[in-house]
Amino acid sequence: MRQQLTWEEARKLRTRRQLLCAVSRRSSAAEIVPQLFALQSQEWSSAQLAIHARARGITQADVVHAREVERAFVLTWTLRGALHLVASEDIGLQLELCGPPAIRGSRSRYKQLGLSEDVREKTLIAIEDILSGDNALTRAQLADALAARGIPTAGQAIHHLARFAALSGLICLGAEVDGDLTYTLLDEWLRAAQPARQPDNPLAHFARRYLAAYGPATMADFKRWSGLPAAQVKQAWAAISAECLALSLPDGEALILERHLEQLEAPPNEPTVRLLPRYDNYLLGYASRVFMVDAAYAKQVHPGGGLIRACLFVDGEAKANWKLEKRRAGLRVVVEPFEALERSIFPSLEAEVESLGRFLDTDAELRVASG
Repeated sequence: MRQQLTWEEARKLRTRRQLLCAVSRRSSAAEIVPQLFALQSQEWSSAQLAIHARARGITQADVVHAREVERAFVLTWTLRGALHLVASEDIGLQLELCGPPAIRGSRSRYKQLGLSEDVREKTLIAIEDILSGDNALTRAQLADALAARGIPTAGQAIHHLARFAALSGLICLGAEVDGDLTYTLLDEWLRAAQPARQPDNPLAHFARRYLAAYGPATMADFKRWSGLPAAQVKQAWAAISAECLALSLPDGEALILERHLEQLEAPPNEPTVRLLPRYDNYLLGYASRVFMVDAAYAKQVHPGGGLIRACLFVDGEAKANWKLEKRRAGLRVVVEPFEALERSIFPSLEAEVESLGRFLDTDAELRVASG
């Protein structure tokens, strides 16, 4: 008989795989990103906070150093055509599988913007020429350089051309210059990286890495996360079934890598209290959020229009929204509970706020808003 899991048990396993509980946190950004396989990053500032939530004793400067100096990971468009941080050794596989469907899914938008296939191909040639020699340009600078060659870049055109070039494996986002991210050639960004060995079965590897970061999860979860076509999703899921156990969750059958089920028996820790930023992986890795937020407060997490709010999570369950406010000296973390917070979590919450302050190299104080 298939083992039945409660949502509480599923949260215990998922928060561990997402590096959100004490025993699974890591001591460097270079360890975190490969475990997650891809870290949601449409807001670079939020991506850095997502790393903090999974780390011990690192700073924002450490994250920047790991990306810009060590080149341990790449900031670019991959899964679902969205911006992610991806470990350098994983970027080739992700672009191979995720790039083509994301480009196909953008064809109508290309047409609306007048970006024909011919224009896009000419753009690739122009960008390679413009950025070669370790050149790095901001979006505005790249737009000007392309426009000088007769390529349309007005409005949203430059965004979609840059995204197309990234999904095609030509460019990625480079170092920040005066607060603006630049574009650079992917091959030059990764010049010093060790060539990655491609797996024998790319789809199986892809699904296995997803379950390692999100399991237990359903095939619908995997499809939503990856953006792969349905046929490839089914093929990938079937390819790893022999190394997984099937579990029954309240919303259907899920798979977990067999070696991870023993973590369900791990002794309970002190409450896991994490300040997760907007668009965190944990918030976006599943087809449904019913397991992580009470239906009465679902709109507090996902109000619509693609917005995913920053949330305070206790043992994997959303309990409040939170935001940062600037103070005369440092920052204030303002927590806005959905309902009264249990007093037992306050020591852990205060420790999380102090840790966030150290990460951002400033003082941080906690304020819990009253209803």
